[in-house]
Amino acid sequence: MDKRKSVVPFLLEHGNSDPVSFHMPGHKGSWLYRENGYGEILDALMECDITEIPGADNLFQTEGIIKETMNRYKELYGVRESYLLINGSSAGLIGAIMTSVPLGGKLVMARNCHKSIYNGLSMIGGSPVYAYPEISEEYGISGQITAEEVARCLKENPDSSAVILPSPNYYGICSDIKAISDVVHRAGKILIVDQAHGAHLKFFDRYAGGYRQMSAENQGADIVINSTHKTLASFTQTAVVNLCTDRVDKYAFEDKLQLIESTSPSYLLMASLDVNAMLLETKGEELIKAWKDNIDWFNSEAEKIPGLRIMKHDLLDYTKINLDMSAYGLDGLELEELLMKEGIFPELTTGNIAMCMTGIGNRRCDFRRLLDALTAIAQSRKPVERREQTGVTLPNKKPELVGVPVDKVRIPVEDGEGRICAFPIIPYPPGIPIVCPGEVIDREILDYVTDLRKRGVNVMGIDDQGRIAVGP
Repeated sequence: MDKRKSVVPFLLEHGNSDPVSFHMPGHKGSWLYRENGYGEILDALMECDITEIPGADNLFQTEGIIKETMNRYKELYGVRESYLLINGSSAGLIGAIMTSVPLGGKLVMARNCHKSIYNGLSMIGGSPVYAYPEISEEYGISGQITAEEVARCLKENPDSSAVILPSPNYYGICSDIKAISDVVHRAGKILIVDQAHGAHLKFFDRYAGGYRQMSAENQGADIVINSTHKTLASFTQTAVVNLCTDRVDKYAFEDKLQLIESTSPSYLLMASLDVNAMLLETKGEELIKAWKDNIDWFNSEAEKIPGLRIMKHDLLDYTKINLDMSAYGLDGLELEELLMKEGIFPELTTGNIAMCMTGIGNRRCDFRRLLDALTAIAQSRKPVERREQTGVTLPNKKPELVGVPVDKVRIPVEDGEGRICAFPIIPYPPGIPIVCPGEVIDREILDYVTDLRKRGVNVMGIDDQGRIAVGP
């Protein structure tokens, strides 16, 4: 095999290194399929890579086998209709926006929405009305969107058509969707919930005794988008859209969705969605309870490590483990580097936090390796005064919004203070804009972005010459 560093050599080298995945996707490797009777599909992937031959159904006119898989999800989530996505949650989010907001209309959207939502709004020429999340000063991250904040936005913008927000957000903090849905529906609007990071919540609601009801499907949302690949067992780039109420015209939604999805949908991706659904049907209770037990075990053992903090929040999806070892002088990136040396790969770092995204495929041995690594780190270092936050995902104040510039010029990042942003600047992950078009770029933003780039973090919106787009 050609040993040049391209995709295939990298993937094989990584896969053969016995890594522990605390990042998406949620299946965490082949063991979950093989130990539960679905190894045959993995062995026959190339033979199963087909197109719409007779009997294979059609994703955009489902009448046969794909319809059956959709019905599995409809029953699993207890919703009106479910649709398979092979272009990720992004396709479902954009389709939901195009269905719910007219051309040029207004959308009330959380300021910490994923970039795909900004893309969807741009496609319809719509205007954002920002609902600002609470900010956790302790951890330097964005928190929940409150019903009061949504009510404020709707009162000030009665001509808006829909509300969209993430719950849980990237760090696992959920919003009170029941309270928000009551506010939205009293105003006669549509509620779209980006539940990309919470496809599992419906099943924790069902099987994890005493766990607070957090899934948007159970709390009155109209459209819910779930990235089944992030925490459950389907392949990367797969997701499910759930239409939960009759406030949304399903035929209008289907029409918009086919504008976004590929006309050559992958049967391999759809097969993984089918396996995921069958696993949830036949082994769901067993797998979810084991997942919860492993997290509970880890948390109880991790409490014994002096100086280690694990983030807590009243509305936290605790399958996201946010680790803070700043008591040892480590920020999130530094902690991540130490963990990766032990073959453990977190999902995200922000400020002092390294976030480990657990999934349905994580086993007790994964949690034990993480625990052992954290214990060794604590034993090898001396405690120091806990480090202040090194940065936040969003400005800790509401940025000044003056309007999207029509004309654009590109200037060096360091010259951007006081200029009006023309294209979003987005650290990836988490894919949430640090500054949006029409907002004034301040020194705090520039310092944060500069620090991220020095640390090797990918920042979208900055070209290969280190320039950003601003108004003239």
